[in-house]
Amino acid sequence: MPIPTPKEVIETQRQDWNRVAAGWDKWDHFFNRNMTFINYRLVADARLRPGMRVLDLGSGTGYPALLAADIVGSEGTVEGIDLAESMLVVATRKARAMGMKHVTFRTGDVASLPFEEASFDAVISRFCLMFLPEIPKAAAEMSRVLKPGGYVAAAVWASPDKNPYLRISMDVMKTITPLPPPDPESPGIFRLAKAGDLAGMLERAGLNLLSDDEFAADVTFSTAEEFFRSLMDIAAPIQNLFATLTPEQKTRAERGIIDAVNGYRRDDRIALPITVRVVAARKQG
Repeated sequence: MPIPTPKEVIETQRQDWNRVAAGWDKWDHFFNRNMTFINYRLVADARLRPGMRVLDLGSGTGYPALLAADIVGSEGTVEGIDLAESMLVVATRKARAMGMKHVTFRTGDVASLPFEEASFDAVISRFCLMFLPEIPKAAAEMSRVLKPGGYVAAAVWASPDKNPYLRISMDVMKTITPLPPPDPESPGIFRLAKAGDLAGMLERAGLNLLSDDEFAADVTFSTAEEFFRSLMDIAAPIQNLFATLTPEQKTRAERGIIDAVNGYRRDDRIALPITVRVVAARKQG
């Protein structure tokens, strides 16, 4: 099978993310509640202050761009970029509902940013960079558009063994249908899981590394069934796999995932561990 070009990878991802945009909108309040701590870590590592101009890469349905907009205030500006226009429709609607006229969203390619050099005081990104087919090019673009003295803060996922929340469904699927081992160099959810991977790319792009940290938390659900419903609404790769299964296999997969998730019950809730890697860097200035 021929290796897809970066353009083909981006187009496939655009279609996938557009398809699940309604699901992300449906679960927006839930995931904002569970992931807010990551947004605050990013804006802190980027040293955001009132009046700054900030770029958010992979804004999706609006986070952490909307938090950044709240911090920089009306005297600052936030630009959010994402490849999926349907996700940005949700982000724009939320910004308008919050009365934020100083945050705007547009579609684009992170590896070819439509901005002048030294345009931004800070660049932030949550769970975007590991999906890119050309991460070093994206790192170089981040450095290019950053002002001297500006900061970068990016969140990616740590390794699978530290992320049952992400791993469980794929572990179950492997027992039902053959899955090829993931290529560690291909775009994917754990592409930047190792310490030093993203940090090294940012350094090679001319930025000075400040930190490369992991921190753990839980994503909580009322029931395992709630987890499964969210999975089927927002996880494009799982949707794609389920589409290849027979009805009997789909039933087995659903039951297996629910049973595995119930192993993480804590009193009256499900608490699925996650571990996030947050990398921060600064441009010399």
